[in-house]
Amino acid sequence: MIRVQLPYHLQTLARVGREVELQIEGVATLSSVIDALETQYPALRGTVRDYVTGQRRDFIRFFACGQDMSLEPLNTPLPVGVVRGSEPFRIVGAMAGG
Repeated sequence: MIRVQLPYHLQTLARVGREVELQIEGVATLSSVIDALETQYPALRGTVRDYVTGQRRDFIRFFACGQDMSLEPLNTPLPVGVVRGSEPFRIVGAMAGG
């Protein structure tokens, strides 16, 4: 079970709390987590990644085990701590400006 922490605006859209749990079949990657998130919470489709390109949206960041994984390819496997459920996968709404 993968624990995913969501920013407030995504919590509101999905009508969930701060953290959700997702079941991932096979290798847990950035893409498989987003796929499972969008499948379980259809209101989030297109909010984390672009519909057309499939790429991470600007101002959305991914963190796992203290590492910024935002610029990693979407097929990058998640760290063991996230896969085991001892660490959450964090989706963060980034801010620009001062």
